[in-house]
Amino acid sequence: MPAKPEPAKDGTCPYLDTKFVAEANGQLVRKTMLSTDQPHPACFFYANATEIQLTVRVYVGDKKIAKTLVDEAAPVDQSNEATVPAGWKGSYMATANGAVYAVAKDGAAVVVTTNQKQTIKARRIAETAIGNLKLGY
Repeated sequence: MPAKPEPAKDGTCPYLDTKFVAEANGQLVRKTMLSTDQPHPACFFYANATEIQLTVRVYVGDKKIAKTLVDEAAPVDQSNEATVPAGWKGSYMATANGAVYAVAKDGAAVVVTTNQKQTIKARRIAETAIGNLKLGY
């Protein structure tokens, strides 16, 4: 299993526009940090200097690992089934600190966590990241 991504450096998310994230999540983005993961770094969007409002993790590789990452983020027995975008499967749920939307297809996984309670916000961001990365198309 790959290690959980950590913010490592300031930067611009290569697959999500900051303005889009601010609009979709309903909060200004004060800064963005990236993990060192390759080929797709995790993107961390901050509401202020220290509070992460949204994290997007992208994994491409082994199909079993992709499914495990999704299941760990939103355990099936505690969440609702996610089937958007078409062909992707996973789960979504409200959490104590916000919401998560996690889906996988073949060997790819996208996990979005937000400090907002509305799972629709996380889903919209996941769909956009998947589209921009051209994953599973």
